[in-house]
Amino acid sequence: MIHNRLCELRKKNNLSQEQLADVFGVSRQAVQKWENGSSVPEIGKLIAIGKYFHVSMDLLLCNDDTRTTEELRLNKEITPNYESMQIWESYSIDLMTEYKQCMDEGRDIEKLKPLFEAVSSLPQGKEKEQFSDVIFNMVFNVPQREDYAFYEPSTLEEIQFSRPDLTFNLSNLPSKELLQKKIRGAWIGRICGCLLGKPVECIKTNELIPLLKETNNYPMYRYIRQAELSEELYGRYTFNINNHLYPDVISCAPVDDDTNYTVMASYIIEHFGKDFKPYDVAKTWLEKQHKDAFCTAERIAYRNFINGYMPPDSAIYKNPYREWIGAQIRGDYYGYINPGNPEGAAAMAWRDASISHTKNGIYGEMFVAATLAGAVVLNDIKQIIQCGLSQIPKTSRLFARVTSLMDEYEKGVSSNECFAKIHKLYDENISHGWCHILSNAEIVVAALLYGNLDYSKSICMAVEAGFDTDCNGATVGSIIGMINGIDGIPAEWYKPIHDTLDTSLFGIGKVKISDMIDLTIKHINVN
Repeated sequence: MIHNRLCELRKKNNLSQEQLADVFGVSRQAVQKWENGSSVPEIGKLIAIGKYFHVSMDLLLCNDDTRTTEELRLNKEITPNYESMQIWESYSIDLMTEYKQCMDEGRDIEKLKPLFEAVSSLPQGKEKEQFSDVIFNMVFNVPQREDYAFYEPSTLEEIQFSRPDLTFNLSNLPSKELLQKKIRGAWIGRICGCLLGKPVECIKTNELIPLLKETNNYPMYRYIRQAELSEELYGRYTFNINNHLYPDVISCAPVDDDTNYTVMASYIIEHFGKDFKPYDVAKTWLEKQHKDAFCTAERIAYRNFINGYMPPDSAIYKNPYREWIGAQIRGDYYGYINPGNPEGAAAMAWRDASISHTKNGIYGEMFVAATLAGAVVLNDIKQIIQCGLSQIPKTSRLFARVTSLMDEYEKGVSSNECFAKIHKLYDENISHGWCHILSNAEIVVAALLYGNLDYSKSICMAVEAGFDTDCNGATVGSIIGMINGIDGIPAEWYKPIHDTLDTSLFGIGKVKISDMIDLTIKHINVN
């Protein structure tokens, strides 16, 4: 109670009752009554006592100092709980990915590696954040090494200026009926390819391949089913294969960021038109999804929007994931609505990608969108891939890696050798290797080439290769579905989804896939 607390404070500060009385302008008897509990100081005196002893009213009245006085609040430094910060929202947590990314971009920072390692090893806290800010400001303007072999711009004008001289006859557009089948094939192909890879997203191939063998699904040729998984089997894997949505226990296609973005792109076109701006994409993200629906580069861009960083700065500021796969999974719809127009599809994809990615991160989305635009008209898979390449810089790492893979395919390199080389080039056990655009784009291209335009074989090769399984299954499924149309997708793939796709988009929720196809056809015909 207050009388006990007041007595403790007086004695702790070596004051007599007379001295305390003089401080507050009262008699010694008044202080005596306060301390024996026969009276209580008036409110003005209580405030004065709190300020004098630097304690709150809570502490005086309740002996529980859960709040501070205004004076203390002004003198206290307020800092976040650094240990509770999420990795995708704190630049300091993943500094070594920034180092790897800078090295990939050819920045001359190798001499700074000890600094990155030292700061990265610090415990989460104010000091680590401050050192990380210094590192960001240091590396932001570091020049490229003189021996760096690539030129990789991020502006649309520079990208278009750096494109290869590849031309295609894209004038022979399909009939209205065939176009409808192709668009349906692309939507269904994307959703089912995503569903194939979703239960094993993040698994590594050292466990994926044994799992497929144990379920009599190797080489992969069908969905993994929950009915074939047992408690004994769960216990044999470090990857949590339990509590996933498997096709034999669903009533519709479940929520996934790969399909959320395709639906969101249709929303962007519907509300802002084909001339939408990067800011319109950012605005839609803020309005249509919670931040936890976004990952890696997208989560950072979302954070940057909230803090006032708008495109293109939102893609750059403290974003070590700027060349990861995130943008590539967002470009399909722009290909769908630009049949035979890869340049238009790629330009839309650039406006979407540039809010969260730079360089090859942007090219990945442009490549997929342009590939799909070409797949509406072309039938040869090598030409279709080259159609995608025609819209990205010929001086980029993505162009170099895809063309190298295609050259080796032409020389007779087997699919096993091809995928083994991808695993040698990129470490799936490191997030930067597992989720980078280059590793996953190569898997997509390899599955397209070696799948021989067979939908089932192609998506299964993409997923079986590991890395970002649901993203790659979705992209390959979308492209093969566009080439062959819905008639080229066996019914067992789309039977479990019942023409319904669930999303986490505010105000949209579940959608009929047939309605999304109709909307896509409408957007194709809008100038």
